[in-house]
Amino acid sequence: MRTGFPDTAVALAALLALAGCGAHGVFDPDLRGLMGGLDTAPAAASAGPRPEPDARGVITFPSGQVAVAQAGDTPATVAARLGLQPDALASHNALPPDAPLRAGAVLVLPQQVAAVATPGASIVTDPFANQGAPETVAPTGAPASTPAPVDPREHVVASGETAWSIARRYGVTVQDLAAWNGLPGDMGLRVGQRLIVPQPGQRPDRLATTAPGAGSPTPEPPSASDPLPDEETPTAGAAAPAAPTTDLGATRTAASRSGGLRMPVNGPIIRVYDKGENDGIDIAAPSGTPVNAAGSGTVAAITRDTAGTPIVVVRHDGDLMTVYAGLDDVSVVKGDSIGPGESIGTAGNDGFVHFEVRRGFESVDPESMLN
Repeated sequence: MRTGFPDTAVALAALLALAGCGAHGVFDPDLRGLMGGLDTAPAAASAGPRPEPDARGVITFPSGQVAVAQAGDTPATVAARLGLQPDALASHNALPPDAPLRAGAVLVLPQQVAAVATPGASIVTDPFANQGAPETVAPTGAPASTPAPVDPREHVVASGETAWSIARRYGVTVQDLAAWNGLPGDMGLRVGQRLIVPQPGQRPDRLATTAPGAGSPTPEPPSASDPLPDEETPTAGAAAPAAPTTDLGATRTAASRSGGLRMPVNGPIIRVYDKGENDGIDIAAPSGTPVNAAGSGTVAAITRDTAGTPIVVVRHDGDLMTVYAGLDDVSVVKGDSIGPGESIGTAGNDGFVHFEVRRGFESVDPESMLN
């Protein structure tokens, strides 16, 4: 299971081990290998490096600007250097004006400041660019400037969020998130902190790149190397072959006799099942969204990770288990018998609920089990 919460790994491993115990506390061996590494790296591609700041520490993007702190800086000294109001800059970044800043820490500017020309360059404004940001033009004979940086997104840290959950939400590596924002080694965040989130790069093993304007390459059809198989075309009016009969009831488990499992949250699926990469699905869910049991069963275990985020495991008939992560208030306790659609809690502050279906120790694509 790749939930993107490294602090969840130990707690969830212990939880699933407990959930694998029977009524007499004997470990159920069919849950071996249930956990995978909880890392955002396999699901994200490395972003490009953060652009270099100017002499004052300012980086200008198409949609805004940030300031990179120097050693000994506070929001007040940064504001004085840029001609901003100290209180405005500090409150915009959820800090007091005299808070000491780490060298390399990033402050998002509440308003745009004038750009500073590099030596030998002049400043012009392109009235047709509709970006509102000045551009630097290299002097004659100087090498062309590098392309404008890709516009990052901005994220305001909410209670309970971690660097790993934010990185996973936007599909970037936590290392890139830390490098772009000058985060400390412990990845500590504060509520209200504004982060710039780089655009993730492409994964070369999954995306084929072509020259601009060249279009996508056309795959070679199988018939290019092997002849088409011989076919016998039935004569017009011939009777159609009899359809095979299938006993669907023989292949349905007790947990799916009513037509399968239900979606635990009303929301779009923002990340699909990918065995070995993401052993469940992520369903978009604003904080407070009701989370319901996907089917009838018994609450096998409940725990919380170090960030206080609950994780619930429900055991169903037919050797099935469902796992719900990214919750907030939990309305059930271990041992409760619950029915399909019965509330088990609400969604937390991560913006999504992670949902898994397990048959023994093997993960199953939840979408194949849903009504």
